[in-house]
Amino acid sequence: MPAFFLEAMQAAATTPAPSPVEAEVLRIHTLLERSEFAAALGAAQALTRTVPENRDVLYMMAVSQRYLTKIPEALATLDGFERVHPTFSRLYQERGHCYVALRDAPRAIDAFLTAVNINPALPASWRTLQTLYRMTGQEENAAMAAAHVETLAKLPADIVTATALFSDGDLAPAEAIVRAFLLQHGDHVEGMRLLARIGLAHDVLDDADILLEAVLQLAPDYRAARYDYAIALLRRHKHVQAIAELEKLLQLEPENRTYRTTYATAKVGLGEHEQALAIYRDLVTDAARAFQASELHLSIAHSLKSLGRQQEAIESYRAAATVRPNYGDAYWSLANLKTYRFAEDEISRMRAEEAAPATSLVDQYHLCFALGKAFEDRGEFAESFRYYDRGNTLKKSQSSYRPESVERNTRLQQSICTKEFFAARQGVGCGDPDPIFIVGLPRSGSTLLEQILASHSLVEGTMELADIPRAVLELQGREPDNENPRYPRVLHELRPEDFLRLGRKYLEDTRAYRTDKPFFIDKMPNNFRHLGLIHLILPNAKIIDARRNAMACCFSNFKQLFAAGQEFTYGLENIGRYYRTYAELMAHWDTVLPGKVLRIEHEAVVEDLETNVHRILEFCGLEFEAQCVEFYKTERSIRTASSEQVRQPIFKEGIDQWRNFEPWLGPLKEVLGRD
Repeated sequence: MPAFFLEAMQAAATTPAPSPVEAEVLRIHTLLERSEFAAALGAAQALTRTVPENRDVLYMMAVSQRYLTKIPEALATLDGFERVHPTFSRLYQERGHCYVALRDAPRAIDAFLTAVNINPALPASWRTLQTLYRMTGQEENAAMAAAHVETLAKLPADIVTATALFSDGDLAPAEAIVRAFLLQHGDHVEGMRLLARIGLAHDVLDDADILLEAVLQLAPDYRAARYDYAIALLRRHKHVQAIAELEKLLQLEPENRTYRTTYATAKVGLGEHEQALAIYRDLVTDAARAFQASELHLSIAHSLKSLGRQQEAIESYRAAATVRPNYGDAYWSLANLKTYRFAEDEISRMRAEEAAPATSLVDQYHLCFALGKAFEDRGEFAESFRYYDRGNTLKKSQSSYRPESVERNTRLQQSICTKEFFAARQGVGCGDPDPIFIVGLPRSGSTLLEQILASHSLVEGTMELADIPRAVLELQGREPDNENPRYPRVLHELRPEDFLRLGRKYLEDTRAYRTDKPFFIDKMPNNFRHLGLIHLILPNAKIIDARRNAMACCFSNFKQLFAAGQEFTYGLENIGRYYRTYAELMAHWDTVLPGKVLRIEHEAVVEDLETNVHRILEFCGLEFEAQCVEFYKTERSIRTASSEQVRQPIFKEGIDQWRNFEPWLGPLKEVLGRD
């Protein structure tokens, strides 16, 4: 096992004293172990008055009710439990036990199957499934369940326990158990794979990548580990490498639906949408469950949207919503076309689904953002803002974003990346002029600038590439200290050859997204935070700052639900603080790297397109080409929220849309105007 994992596992850990609620949960658990079910039930019911949605309390309440033969009450508890914790495996295991008590084998089998699909490390569920299958004459399924029982029996108890905890989202105790086990037992394949999966869940992707490579060296035929490795590569945007791993798996199991779906996703990552569409369409024809079919219809629609086939995309988004009526992402994706208008019956259906108790939090906030757009299009701005605000609140409840860390990073960039710092490192890096970076905030007009440039015969339009953020993660090191981060301080320590290596690596890793055109665009907006690094590793790269009026840009972000990242956008104060940080840092780059960045105001482009096209092309050293002014005629894959808007000529109507919501934007104005 890599040495740094052993070092991390040897770090001392302290266990804080339990809170009053935790102490009471432990007491109820002890009562259950003593078979004092009435006392346990009474204590659990009392505790629900304090913590009504606590997972462990609800679970112990249902268990107590079952042992007291109060089966209908137990099932009712589990129904309420499912609404707030729909992915907790033991909920379904307990439901299975209830149906066994009622002698309802079909429902018991369904419940136990749901449990093991979430959490394969449930020996009790597998054993009961084995018995139920034999009772109902399903010998093949009984043998399958028996094989799982045997597999779990062969594994160390610590690994089974940690796997069960991991599957139910209890990452911290699972990690503690598996690290302690590996510290004692060394290179245990299952333990290393589990630690890698925990790393993936924590978004510690480089560690997971290295661990899984080590697992495959020890067990090259371990298909589950190879699949996990492919997922790690995909998450790191290493699509070419991920495809290579998935092709190895597909050679062994060409009909495996999971492998095929992930392979199609990887193809999308490379912009090869036609190949992905063929796979998705083949899969959707025999999707066994509504959930599978709805997700496949959504994937089909996303690829069609990227290819500019809007009407077909609309039909696929509608198909996804038809298969699963509360599928919030399908409705939000329709809204996110920006040109789609919801019918009255669609709005009524969305409102009903958003308010339904059974609708998950994720579907709720997707529906809220879709309803916000629907009512905005109807001119009902108060109702629109109500839904946008509710969607932001729900989404923010899942986020751990803190503006202080971004503001701290900005201060560090300003103190470290000075004129003197850059003067002392003049001439370092890779001199290739290929990249054109478009930076700024999302919803600032960057997709329009990308489409203008990508319409030029010498420029490749790619996507929001993750390579600069990945380089930053590498420089930050493992287990970064948010209070005293290594990056950007580490830039002082790098040698000229380090900057050259990073520049060459960037060009090599982005090659997969290019054809033979000499220049290409990297439109990752948040790269504005790393212009010092970009200048050091790629000194001849061009950088364009897509700037938009602060109120317009911030409110446009507030009403946008992003597929991933951009956590700063969920809340008016956070958005305002982020915009201020962005403006301050861009002013700093202008001072220490004069002339390095071309600022393009979105409002100016809308007012005088041709003049600004000339400015952009001249800055990039490109001859004027008329098709850059007629950018909307250019056919290419576009993945951002503005994809449909930039396939049309520029309209001025959207410039001041934020003013329709001005009565509710006081908190944003206050933050932006703060001295």
